[in-house]
Amino acid sequence: MTTAPNNLPPGGYVHREPSALRQALPWIIGVVILALLGWLGYALVDNLKDNQKSFSIFFVERGWVRFLLFLLAASGVLALTSLLGQRIGMARTGRRISYAAVLGDQLTHLFLILVVLIAIYPLFYVLIAAFDPRNSLFAFPDFGNPNIFYKTGLLPDLKQLNLENFAKLFEGVTIPAWQLLLAVIGGAALAATLISLIVSKVGRDTDALANVRAWGLRVLVAALAVLVIFMGPAQFTGGSNESKFLLSVRNTLLVSGLTGVLAILLSTTAGYAMARLRFPGRFQMLLFFIFIQMFPVFLALVAVFKLLTDLGLGNTFAGLILAYSGGAIAFNTWIFKGYVESLPESLEEAAMVDGATRWQTFTRVVLPLSRGMLVFIFLNQFIGTYAEFILASILMTGVEHWTVGVMLRSFTSGQFSTKWGVFAAAATLGALPIVALFYGFQNFFVGGAVAGGVKE
Repeated sequence: MTTAPNNLPPGGYVHREPSALRQALPWIIGVVILALLGWLGYALVDNLKDNQKSFSIFFVERGWVRFLLFLLAASGVLALTSLLGQRIGMARTGRRISYAAVLGDQLTHLFLILVVLIAIYPLFYVLIAAFDPRNSLFAFPDFGNPNIFYKTGLLPDLKQLNLENFAKLFEGVTIPAWQLLLAVIGGAALAATLISLIVSKVGRDTDALANVRAWGLRVLVAALAVLVIFMGPAQFTGGSNESKFLLSVRNTLLVSGLTGVLAILLSTTAGYAMARLRFPGRFQMLLFFIFIQMFPVFLALVAVFKLLTDLGLGNTFAGLILAYSGGAIAFNTWIFKGYVESLPESLEEAAMVDGATRWQTFTRVVLPLSRGMLVFIFLNQFIGTYAEFILASILMTGVEHWTVGVMLRSFTSGQFSTKWGVFAAAATLGALPIVALFYGFQNFFVGGAVAGGVKE
């Protein structure tokens, strides 16, 4: 039998300093990674020397030297600013501040800025291409310009940009006066909502501002719904596909909106039943929902197409909406089930003691408490349906029935007639509804995702 030594500290263990090898291991790994990155950069530069005539890459003689000098200069500036920041911080707080910590923060910020610029640049490129009438993804390089940014095409020539590509999307579009009036009313409601939101963010949010936002959103949704429902193919008299792009936006809004409403009806009832009711096969059905989520949608294309054709719903918006709604049940049911389980069951029991039925409890107690979750389900289904391409391209034929994804695909389908400028302009306009919805309801979107996945 062994006994513990008598000289142990109160905690029961002896603190030992890490070995020298353990302290040096992170530095060794960092040096190895830098060496590998250096070797990779050298290999890329060497490969570019052999492919200087590539049409998509502009080779700069000894450009890697300039890049390294730029990195050294940036590192020197960061080292100087970090030193100044350390001295100023120590003078203000009177505490010792680590120079390495300040330099690490500066390098982290530089890295994050570069990542953001790299992520935003493709969006910037597409946005500029939307205003470029030369109809080419490689229209930016200006090899006669001495500036490296213009010579390589990183920055466009702003003098050549115009609205020609956007004009093609509105050719032959006739809008009645009542639709223009509805558009003006919707725009005014949107402006009032945005102004009240900005005022609430800058100052103090009041009940009046909240009422303005609520009524503004209601008027905007109502005006948009009327426009989408009553706008028809007869208003688009242009002879080209791009002249019917707004019709494809209308089709997509109609399909996505109705699919979102059906997703709410199906997933809320199914999710509540799974959370509160106990019946044979409940657990097996939940497992089945998980099982069918494992398979991608395109595996069921043949079955969905055959079923809709036999039902007489081929090439109809009703068939496409039913196909989308069926695929939305499993995920949204699980989300709503998790949210309902986080609600106190005592609220429903109290309502039933007062004489309410199970259905009245669901509609008058659970649903009013689930407004944020309902918005999340609608937005989740709306955004997913808006960007869907595979089902719409198989089920819908004819330009009058195309959605945004199918219409965008038609602009790039020709081998020698690809309309990149029109594609970029249409993609820019087509993304506006999604951006507006997401930023207008982002709190509901993020909060609903968290609430549906965590049981309190």
